[in-house]
Amino acid sequence: MIGGGVIGLSIAYSLAKRGIRATVLDRQGMGRGASWAGAGMLPPFLCRNPISPMVELRSWSAVLYREWSAELRERTGQDNGYRVCGSIEIALEPAEVQEIKTAAGRWRVEGIRYERLAAQDLQNLEPALNPSCLHAFLVPDRAQIRNPWHLRALEAANRSLGVEIIPDLLVHRLNVQGRRVISIETENGRLSCGQVVVAAGAWSGGLLKELRIELPTPPLKGQMVLFQHDHAVVRRIIERGKMYLVPRMDGRILMGATEEDAGFDTRTTQEGQQSLIGQALTICPALAQAKVEQSWAGLRPGSLDTRPYLGLISEYDNLWVATGHKRAGLQLAPASAEVIANLIIGHDPGMDLTAFSPGRLSGSDRTVPESKHG
Repeated sequence: MIGGGVIGLSIAYSLAKRGIRATVLDRQGMGRGASWAGAGMLPPFLCRNPISPMVELRSWSAVLYREWSAELRERTGQDNGYRVCGSIEIALEPAEVQEIKTAAGRWRVEGIRYERLAAQDLQNLEPALNPSCLHAFLVPDRAQIRNPWHLRALEAANRSLGVEIIPDLLVHRLNVQGRRVISIETENGRLSCGQVVVAAGAWSGGLLKELRIELPTPPLKGQMVLFQHDHAVVRRIIERGKMYLVPRMDGRILMGATEEDAGFDTRTTQEGQQSLIGQALTICPALAQAKVEQSWAGLRPGSLDTRPYLGLISEYDNLWVATGHKRAGLQLAPASAEVIANLIIGHDPGMDLTAFSPGRLSGSDRTVPESKHG
Protein backbone atom coordinates (compact mmCIF):
# COMPACT_ATOMS: atom_id res chain seq x y z
CA MET A 1 0.00 0.00 0.00
CA ILE A 2 1.64 3.22 -1.15
CA GLY A 3 0.06 5.98 0.92
CA GLY A 4 -0.76 6.04 4.62
CA GLY A 5 -3.61 8.53 4.58
CA VAL A 6 -7.20 7.66 5.34
CA ILE A 7 -7.63 5.85 2.01
CA GLY A 8 -4.52 3.68 2.33
CA LEU A 9 -5.07 2.89 6.02
CA SER A 10 -8.73 2.08 5.36
CA ILE A 11 -7.88 -0.33 2.53
CA ALA A 12 -5.26 -2.02 4.70
CA TYR A 13 -7.85 -2.36 7.47
CA SER A 14 -10.43 -3.85 5.10
CA LEU A 15 -7.88 -6.33 3.78
CA ALA A 16 -6.61 -7.26 7.24
CA LYS A 17 -10.14 -8.09 8.39
CA ARG A 18 -10.29 -10.47 5.43
CA GLY A 19 -7.08 -12.15 6.54
CA ILE A 20 -4.71 -10.33 4.16
CA ARG A 21 -1.90 -8.46 5.89
CA ALA A 22 -0.67 -5.47 3.94
CA THR A 23 2.37 -3.25 4.25
CA VAL A 24 1.61 0.48 4.29
CA LEU A 25 4.28 2.95 3.16
CA ASP A 26 4.13 6.72 3.44
CA ARG A 27 6.51 9.51 2.59
CA GLN A 28 5.81 11.09 6.00
CA GLY A 29 4.05 10.01 9.18
CA MET A 30 0.83 8.02 8.83
CA GLY A 31 -2.18 10.20 8.16
CA ARG A 32 -0.27 13.48 8.12
CA GLY A 33 -1.39 14.74 4.72
CA ALA A 34 -4.79 15.82 3.43
CA SER A 35 -6.53 13.33 5.73
CA TRP A 36 -5.19 15.05 8.83
CA ALA A 37 -5.81 18.53 7.40
CA GLY A 38 -9.52 18.01 6.72
CA ALA A 39 -12.51 18.79 8.91
CA GLY A 40 -14.00 15.31 9.33
CA MET A 41 -17.48 16.09 8.00
CA LEU A 42 -19.45 12.98 7.05
CA PRO A 43 -22.46 12.61 4.74
CA PRO A 44 -25.99 11.97 6.00
CA PHE A 45 -27.75 8.66 5.50
CA LEU A 46 -30.03 8.19 2.51
CA CYS A 47 -33.64 7.09 2.87
CA ARG A 48 -33.93 5.58 -0.61
CA ASN A 49 -31.82 4.12 -3.40
CA PRO A 50 -28.92 6.32 -4.54
CA ILE A 51 -29.37 8.17 -7.82
CA SER A 52 -25.73 8.17 -8.98
CA PRO A 53 -22.48 6.26 -8.37
CA MET A 54 -21.06 9.11 -6.27
CA VAL A 55 -24.17 9.21 -4.11
CA GLU A 56 -24.02 5.42 -3.72
CA LEU A 57 -20.37 5.50 -2.66
CA ARG A 58 -21.07 8.35 -0.24
CA SER A 59 -24.13 6.66 1.25
CA TRP A 60 -22.30 3.36 1.72
CA SER A 61 -19.52 5.18 3.54
CA ALA A 62 -22.04 6.88 5.82
CA VAL A 63 -23.34 3.47 6.89
CA LEU A 64 -19.84 2.04 7.28
CA TYR A 65 -18.62 4.92 9.44
CA ARG A 66 -21.14 4.08 12.12
CA GLU A 67 -20.03 0.42 12.04
CA TRP A 68 -16.30 1.13 11.77
CA SER A 69 -16.35 3.68 14.59
CA ALA A 70 -17.77 1.07 16.97
CA GLU A 71 -15.31 -1.57 15.65
CA LEU A 72 -12.30 0.69 16.09
CA ARG A 73 -13.31 1.62 19.63
CA GLU A 74 -13.76 -2.04 20.56
CA ARG A 75 -10.52 -3.13 18.87
CA THR A 76 -8.25 -0.30 20.04
CA GLY A 77 -10.03 1.43 22.91
CA GLN A 78 -9.73 4.70 20.96
CA ASP A 79 -12.63 7.03 20.23
CA ASN A 80 -12.54 8.55 16.74
CA GLY A 81 -14.99 11.31 17.69
CA TYR A 82 -17.86 10.00 15.59
CA ARG A 83 -21.13 11.71 16.39
CA VAL A 84 -24.28 12.64 14.52
CA CYS A 85 -24.36 16.36 15.19
CA GLY A 86 -26.51 17.57 12.29
CA SER A 87 -25.75 20.52 10.05
CA ILE A 88 -27.36 23.80 9.04
CA GLU A 89 -26.95 25.22 5.55
CA ILE A 90 -27.35 28.98 5.49
CA ALA A 91 -27.65 31.79 2.95
CA LEU A 92 -26.51 35.29 3.89
CA GLU A 93 -26.77 36.85 0.42
CA PRO A 94 -29.69 36.80 -2.04
CA ALA A 95 -27.62 34.90 -4.61
CA GLU A 96 -27.01 32.14 -2.06
CA VAL A 97 -30.71 31.50 -1.42
CA GLN A 98 -31.24 29.78 -4.76
CA GLU A 99 -28.08 27.74 -4.23
CA ILE A 100 -29.32 26.18 -1.01
CA LYS A 101 -32.82 25.69 -2.44
CA THR A 102 -31.17 23.75 -5.28
CA ALA A 103 -29.24 21.73 -2.70
CA ALA A 104 -32.51 20.99 -0.90
CA GLY A 105 -33.94 19.72 -4.18
CA ARG A 106 -31.05 17.25 -4.46
CA TRP A 107 -31.59 16.12 -0.87
CA ARG A 108 -35.27 15.51 -1.60
CA VAL A 109 -34.43 13.36 -4.64
CA GLU A 110 -31.76 11.45 -2.69
CA GLY A 111 -34.03 10.89 0.31
CA ILE A 112 -31.90 12.89 2.75
CA ARG A 113 -33.89 14.27 5.68
CA TYR A 114 -34.00 18.05 5.93
CA GLU A 115 -36.28 20.86 7.01
CA ARG A 116 -36.60 24.56 6.34
CA LEU A 117 -35.86 26.68 9.40
CA ALA A 118 -37.79 29.85 10.09
CA ALA A 119 -35.76 32.74 11.47
CA GLN A 120 -36.89 32.13 15.06
CA ASP A 121 -36.21 28.40 14.80
CA LEU A 122 -32.68 29.11 13.59
CA GLN A 123 -32.18 31.57 16.43
CA ASN A 124 -33.37 28.99 18.95
CA LEU A 125 -31.12 26.25 17.57
CA GLU A 126 -27.97 28.30 16.99
CA PRO A 127 -28.25 31.74 18.64
CA ALA A 128 -24.63 32.67 17.84
CA LEU A 129 -25.19 32.70 14.07
CA ASN A 130 -25.50 35.88 12.07
CA PRO A 131 -29.06 37.18 12.63
CA SER A 132 -29.12 38.47 9.03
CA CYS A 133 -29.46 34.95 7.67
CA LEU A 134 -31.94 34.94 4.76
CA HIS A 135 -32.61 31.21 4.45
CA ALA A 136 -31.61 28.07 6.32
CA PHE A 137 -32.09 24.30 6.16
CA LEU A 138 -31.43 21.77 8.91
CA VAL A 139 -29.93 18.41 7.90
CA PRO A 140 -30.24 16.39 11.15
CA ASP A 141 -28.31 13.28 10.06
CA ARG A 142 -25.00 14.96 9.17
CA ALA A 143 -22.15 13.49 11.20
CA GLN A 144 -18.50 14.15 11.96
CA ILE A 145 -15.35 12.47 13.14
CA ARG A 146 -12.22 14.03 14.58
CA ASN A 147 -9.98 12.98 11.74
CA PRO A 148 -6.67 12.92 13.68
CA TRP A 149 -8.34 10.62 16.22
CA HIS A 150 -9.79 8.46 13.44
CA LEU A 151 -6.41 8.13 11.74
CA ARG A 152 -4.71 7.14 15.00
CA ALA A 153 -7.40 4.53 15.65
CA LEU A 154 -7.06 3.16 12.11
CA GLU A 155 -3.30 2.89 12.47
CA ALA A 156 -3.64 1.14 15.84
CA ALA A 157 -6.26 -1.26 14.46
CA ASN A 158 -4.04 -2.12 11.51
CA ARG A 159 -1.09 -2.81 13.78
CA SER A 160 -3.26 -5.05 15.97
CA LEU A 161 -4.19 -7.06 12.88
CA GLY A 162 -0.58 -7.54 11.80
CA VAL A 163 -0.35 -4.82 9.16
CA GLU A 164 3.21 -3.53 8.75
CA ILE A 165 3.35 0.26 9.00
CA ILE A 166 6.41 2.01 7.51
CA PRO A 167 6.34 5.82 7.80
CA ASP A 168 8.85 8.35 6.47
CA LEU A 169 9.82 6.26 3.46
CA LEU A 170 9.93 7.88 0.04
CA VAL A 171 8.92 5.72 -2.91
CA HIS A 172 10.94 6.46 -6.05
CA ARG A 173 9.30 4.19 -8.59
CA LEU A 174 7.59 0.89 -9.32
CA ASN A 175 9.67 -1.83 -10.97
CA VAL A 176 7.79 -3.90 -13.52
CA GLN A 177 8.29 -7.08 -15.46
CA GLY A 178 5.79 -7.82 -18.18
CA ARG A 179 2.31 -7.18 -16.82
CA ARG A 180 3.29 -7.21 -13.16
CA VAL A 181 4.80 -4.81 -10.68
CA ILE A 182 7.51 -6.92 -9.07
CA SER A 183 8.95 -4.47 -6.55
CA ILE A 184 8.80 -0.97 -5.12
CA GLU A 185 11.96 1.10 -5.24
CA THR A 186 12.32 3.24 -2.11
CA GLU A 187 15.01 5.52 -0.73
CA ASN A 188 16.07 2.62 1.53
CA GLY A 189 16.11 -0.08 -1.08
CA ARG A 190 13.79 -2.41 -2.92
CA LEU A 191 10.65 -4.04 -1.51
CA SER A 192 9.11 -7.05 -3.23
CA CYS A 193 5.34 -7.11 -3.62
CA GLY A 194 2.40 -9.27 -4.60
CA GLN A 195 -0.35 -6.70 -5.13
CA VAL A 196 0.25 -2.94 -5.18
CA VAL A 197 -2.27 -0.24 -4.33
CA VAL A 198 -1.38 3.37 -5.11
CA ALA A 199 -3.25 5.55 -2.63
CA ALA A 200 -0.73 8.35 -2.38
CA GLY A 201 -3.14 11.25 -2.71
CA ALA A 202 -1.93 14.13 -4.85
CA TRP A 203 1.39 12.33 -5.41
CA SER A 204 -0.29 9.32 -7.06
CA GLY A 205 -0.37 10.74 -10.57
CA GLY A 206 3.34 11.49 -10.58
CA LEU A 207 4.24 8.00 -9.42
CA LEU A 208 2.06 6.40 -12.09
CA LYS A 209 3.43 8.70 -14.77
CA GLU A 210 6.78 6.97 -14.34
CA LEU A 211 5.02 3.95 -15.88
CA ARG A 212 3.60 6.14 -18.66
CA ILE A 213 0.16 5.91 -17.10
CA GLU A 214 -1.71 9.21 -17.39
CA LEU A 215 -3.88 9.47 -14.30
CA PRO A 216 -3.66 13.10 -13.16
CA THR A 217 -4.18 13.85 -9.47
CA PRO A 218 -3.63 17.62 -9.39
CA PRO A 219 -3.23 19.00 -5.87
CA LEU A 220 -5.90 21.40 -4.62
CA LYS A 221 -4.66 23.35 -1.64
CA GLY A 222 -7.02 23.94 1.25
CA GLN A 223 -6.23 26.18 4.21
CA MET A 224 -7.92 25.81 7.60
CA VAL A 225 -8.20 27.86 10.78
CA LEU A 226 -8.83 26.42 14.25
CA PHE A 227 -10.59 28.68 16.78
CA GLN A 228 -10.64 28.10 20.53
CA HIS A 229 -13.51 29.45 22.63
CA ASP A 230 -14.27 28.92 26.31
CA HIS A 231 -17.57 27.24 25.44
CA ALA A 232 -19.32 25.62 22.47
CA VAL A 233 -20.36 28.56 20.28
CA VAL A 234 -22.29 26.37 17.84
CA ARG A 235 -23.38 22.76 18.22
CA ARG A 236 -23.94 21.78 14.60
CA ILE A 237 -21.88 21.93 11.43
CA ILE A 238 -22.63 25.24 9.73
CA GLU A 239 -22.24 25.40 5.95
CA ARG A 240 -22.29 28.42 3.68
CA GLY A 241 -21.54 27.37 0.13
CA LYS A 242 -18.15 25.62 0.20
CA MET A 243 -17.24 27.22 3.54
CA TYR A 244 -18.00 25.54 6.83
CA LEU A 245 -17.68 25.69 10.60
CA VAL A 246 -17.24 22.37 12.39
CA PRO A 247 -17.63 22.45 16.18
CA ARG A 248 -15.78 20.06 18.47
CA MET A 249 -17.04 19.10 21.91
CA ASP A 250 -14.20 20.93 23.67
CA GLY A 251 -15.02 24.41 22.36
CA ARG A 252 -12.74 24.29 19.33
CA ILE A 253 -14.21 25.23 15.96
CA LEU A 254 -12.69 24.48 12.56
CA MET A 255 -13.18 26.97 9.75
CA GLY A 256 -12.49 25.83 6.22
CA ALA A 257 -11.56 25.77 3.56
CA THR A 258 -9.90 27.61 0.73
CA GLU A 259 -9.48 26.11 -2.74
CA GLU A 260 -6.19 27.10 -4.34
CA ASP A 261 -4.19 25.90 -7.30
CA ALA A 262 -0.76 26.26 -5.69
CA GLY A 263 1.06 23.12 -6.75
CA PHE A 264 2.57 21.20 -3.85
CA ASP A 265 2.98 24.25 -1.63
CA THR A 266 1.46 23.51 1.81
CA ARG A 267 2.32 26.84 3.42
CA THR A 268 -0.50 28.97 4.79
CA THR A 269 -0.84 32.49 3.45
CA GLN A 270 -1.88 35.71 5.13
CA GLU A 271 -4.48 36.30 2.44
CA GLY A 272 -6.00 32.84 2.86
CA GLN A 273 -6.08 33.04 6.64
CA GLN A 274 -7.63 36.50 6.65
CA SER A 275 -10.28 35.32 4.20
CA LEU A 276 -11.20 32.37 6.42
CA ILE A 277 -11.30 34.45 9.60
CA GLY A 278 -13.45 37.04 7.87
CA GLN A 279 -15.84 34.35 6.65
CA ALA A 280 -16.01 32.82 10.12
CA LEU A 281 -16.89 36.16 11.75
CA THR A 282 -19.52 36.83 9.11
CA ILE A 283 -21.18 33.47 9.71
CA CYS A 284 -20.77 33.52 13.48
CA PRO A 285 -19.99 36.99 14.94
CA ALA A 286 -19.46 35.46 18.39
CA LEU A 287 -16.14 34.07 17.16
CA ALA A 288 -14.73 37.57 17.56
CA GLN A 289 -14.26 36.56 21.21
CA ALA A 290 -12.40 33.36 20.25
CA LYS A 291 -8.69 33.07 19.66
CA VAL A 292 -7.05 31.57 16.60
CA GLU A 293 -5.24 28.56 18.00
CA GLN A 294 -3.72 27.10 14.87
CA SER A 295 -3.81 27.16 11.07
CA TRP A 296 -2.60 24.77 8.40
CA ALA A 297 -3.03 23.67 4.80
CA GLY A 298 -3.42 20.33 3.04
CA LEU A 299 -3.35 19.13 -0.56
CA ARG A 300 -6.46 17.38 -1.76
CA PRO A 301 -5.90 14.94 -4.65
CA GLY A 302 -8.01 15.91 -7.63
CA SER A 303 -9.04 14.12 -10.79
CA LEU A 304 -10.00 15.43 -14.21
CA ASP A 305 -13.75 14.91 -13.71
CA THR A 306 -14.01 15.28 -9.89
CA ARG A 307 -14.67 11.54 -9.35
CA PRO A 308 -12.06 9.31 -7.67
CA TYR A 309 -10.12 6.59 -9.46
CA LEU A 310 -10.93 3.16 -8.03
CA GLY A 311 -9.84 -0.08 -9.61
CA LEU A 312 -7.22 -1.99 -11.55
CA ILE A 313 -4.81 -0.37 -13.99
CA SER A 314 -5.56 -2.43 -17.09
CA GLU A 315 -1.95 -2.54 -18.32
CA TYR A 316 -0.95 -4.55 -15.23
CA ASP A 317 -2.33 -7.56 -13.40
CA ASN A 318 -1.52 -6.42 -9.86
CA LEU A 319 -1.57 -2.61 -9.84
CA TRP A 320 -4.57 -0.92 -8.22
CA VAL A 321 -5.40 2.71 -7.59
CA ALA A 322 -7.56 4.47 -5.02
CA THR A 323 -7.03 8.19 -5.28
CA GLY A 324 -8.43 11.44 -6.69
CA HIS A 325 -11.11 11.93 -4.01
CA LYS A 326 -10.59 15.71 -3.90
CA ARG A 327 -12.53 17.19 -0.93
CA ALA A 328 -14.24 13.89 -0.10
CA GLY A 329 -11.42 11.53 0.91
CA LEU A 330 -12.54 11.21 4.51
CA GLN A 331 -16.18 10.95 3.47
CA LEU A 332 -15.60 8.19 0.94
CA ALA A 333 -12.79 6.23 2.62
CA PRO A 334 -14.65 3.22 4.09
CA ALA A 335 -16.60 2.42 0.93
CA SER A 336 -13.54 3.01 -1.26
CA ALA A 337 -11.63 0.60 0.96
CA GLU A 338 -14.31 -2.06 0.77
CA VAL A 339 -14.50 -2.07 -3.02
CA ILE A 340 -10.71 -2.25 -3.45
CA ALA A 341 -10.37 -4.99 -0.84
CA ASN A 342 -13.17 -6.97 -2.49
CA LEU A 343 -11.54 -6.66 -5.90
CA ILE A 344 -8.11 -7.71 -4.66
CA ILE A 345 -9.46 -10.93 -3.18
CA GLY A 346 -11.51 -11.63 -6.31
CA HIS A 347 -14.94 -10.85 -4.92
CA ASP A 348 -17.75 -8.71 -6.29
CA PRO A 349 -16.84 -5.07 -5.49
CA GLY A 350 -20.27 -4.37 -3.99
CA MET A 351 -21.30 -1.73 -6.54
CA ASP A 352 -20.82 -0.83 -10.20
CA LEU A 353 -17.45 0.95 -10.44
CA THR A 354 -17.61 1.96 -14.10
CA ALA A 355 -17.91 5.65 -13.15
CA PHE A 356 -14.68 5.36 -11.13
CA SER A 357 -12.67 3.27 -13.62
CA PRO A 358 -9.06 4.49 -13.86
CA GLY A 359 -9.31 4.23 -17.64
CA ARG A 360 -12.56 6.13 -18.09
CA LEU A 361 -10.95 9.33 -19.40
CA SER A 362 -8.34 7.80 -21.69
CA GLY A 363 -10.67 5.25 -23.20
CA SER A 364 -8.50 2.31 -22.12
CA ASP A 365 -10.25 -0.72 -20.76
CA ARG A 366 -9.59 -0.49 -17.02
CA THR A 367 -13.12 -1.24 -15.95
CA VAL A 368 -14.20 -3.66 -13.24
CA PRO A 369 -17.11 -6.05 -13.06
CA GLU A 370 -20.56 -4.68 -12.42
CA SER A 371 -21.87 -5.59 -9.00
CA LYS A 372 -24.43 -8.35 -8.81
CA HIS A 373 -25.99 -6.51 -5.89
CA GLY A 374 -26.22 -2.96 -7.13
